[in-house]
This record gives sequence, structure tokens and C-alpha cells, in this order.
Amino acid sequence: MLAAPGETGINELMLTSLIEAAAATAVTVFPNTTMTTSYVAGPQPITPAAVRRAIAYVDGHAADPITLEDIAAAAGIGVRALQAGFRRHLDTTPIGYLLRVRLNHAHNALRAADPSVETVATIAHRWGFTHLGRFSVRYRDMFGRRPSETLRS
Repeated sequence: MLAAPGETGINELMLTSLIEAAAATAVTVFPNTTMTTSYVAGPQPITPAAVRRAIAYVDGHAADPITLEDIAAAAGIGVRALQAGFRRHLDTTPIGYLLRVRLNHAHNALRAADPSVETVATIAHRWGFTHLGRFSVRYRDMFGRRPSETLRS
């Protein structure tokens, strides 16, 4: 289905997640003998302006299938520096921040949705959550209630 040309019928955000999962599996299963374990210098100091650029990018593209590399490029810095900057200034990671933004969007969509028309699954998938169990746990951790409770209220 993923290799077929044309429309697959899968939401673009979910399709990107599936492709990334397949790529990560391939990298894990097949060892890369070109890499060495030599020392790699740590990230350079990051300014709060770069973190603000990254936040603005995530906020503006939360519905898109963005990667850590996309966020770093938008901020104008490297991936490791971006991760260090988010840890230092926000006490989270860039992907953790993206997850939080998407959870907020899903929360707002659940609150505004008509339960007879939309389901938790459709809203979760719209915001890039492919595993409904993990979505439910993260949602409950963040908002203190299950997504279905929010949809029905």
C-alpha cells in the first residue's frame, strides 16, 4: 500500500509516521558499519532567539508531518544544539514540545467536536497520533481525563 503510486487513502501525517517507523526499524535491524564510536563534541550554546524560532515553527506547523531536522533548520541551528536549548530553556525536548502542542490541538478539537459525527480516533489521527492507547495515556496525563470524556462533555 505504501509503495503503490498515487493516493493511499491514509492521512498525510499518519503516512509520514508509518514511513518513519519503517525507516527506524530498518536502521535498527541492519547495523551501520560506516559509523564509528569516536568522540563527538557537544552542542554549542544556543540563544533563546533560536528556541523562539523553533517554537514559532512548531506552533505554525503542528498539523504537518515535521521532523526534528525540520525544526532545527527553521531555527537555524543543528539538531543537538536545538535539543540542548530546549532542555535548558523549556525543560523538554523539541519533539516533547511538538507532542504537547499536538495534544492541545487534539484537546481543543475534542471539546469542539460533535460526538455523533467525530470519534476520538479520527481526531487523534488528524493530529498525528497513530497509537490510540498511547494517545489516551498521554492525554490523560496532560488533561486529567480520558479523551472520550472530553468528547462527550
